[in-house]
Amino acid sequence: MTEAVLGIIGGSGVYDIPGLENSRWLPIESPWGQPSDAILFAEYQGLKLRFLPRHGRGHRLAPNELNYRANIDVLKRAGVTDLISISAVGSLREHLAPGTFVLPDQYIDRTHARPASFFGGGIVGHVGFAEPVSARLRGLVAKAAGEAGVAFSDGGTLVVIEGPQFSTRAESEMYRTLKADIIGMTAMPEAKLAREAELPYATVAMVTDYDAWHPHHEAVDVQAVVATLHANRDKAQALVSAIARGFPRQVEDDPARTALDHAFMTTPEARPSGLMSRLDAVAGRVLGNANGK
Repeated sequence: MTEAVLGIIGGSGVYDIPGLENSRWLPIESPWGQPSDAILFAEYQGLKLRFLPRHGRGHRLAPNELNYRANIDVLKRAGVTDLISISAVGSLREHLAPGTFVLPDQYIDRTHARPASFFGGGIVGHVGFAEPVSARLRGLVAKAAGEAGVAFSDGGTLVVIEGPQFSTRAESEMYRTLKADIIGMTAMPEAKLAREAELPYATVAMVTDYDAWHPHHEAVDVQAVVATLHANRDKAQALVSAIARGFPRQVEDDPARTALDHAFMTTPEARPSGLMSRLDAVAGRVLGNANGK
């Protein structure tokens, strides 16, 4: 069987958990451009971990500046078999107060200026995305949260906006009418690209504010977000530790791992060789690249 390698995308508090062994930062090149940062290779009680600071160490990159394709590509090249995203979000529901952790199972994509696919430009591919979150992976996170004593809400819809500005009040109210529960800026196209790379993916969303809709709370600002993130730091670390302790050491079956089996429309003879080489890590299993994994 194949050894599991857990990838985690998040902020600095995520990769500062006690007990990491053999930690080292390694830069990985991608044919899709510059990723957010080097990857922290580490082990935790025998589990291989790969951490990628989504915004770069020091939080240098805005959500709309991230090279999402390069980030997913380098994680795949680093051997990641399962991917968990940890991010800050706003709440669109009264019962999801700041400090709450949410494990969404659906997304609404409202981004508009980000490359959202590895495919195109000569190779056309369409992946199924009706169930964008790995139910298996979300279940593992929920179990770990219970064991770590981290209160969470299981399920819900995350709407993803372009940013970097926060929503207007009218936009915030509109998203509530769409039955969205939380709002953020980074899960898209990250989740879509993870599916194209055949990586099971799940989001851990940390609520920092009530967005702009709430009549009895101040509109969201950076100071409030940062304060809540700092308050959640210990909980996030405890959750990551619990996930790593209980995570299977061998790869388990997941529908995402075969997402490309019937995805490609372009006939083999019409596929550009240059693009094929760029897709070696992401789609080499199906496209048959020499370097595919």
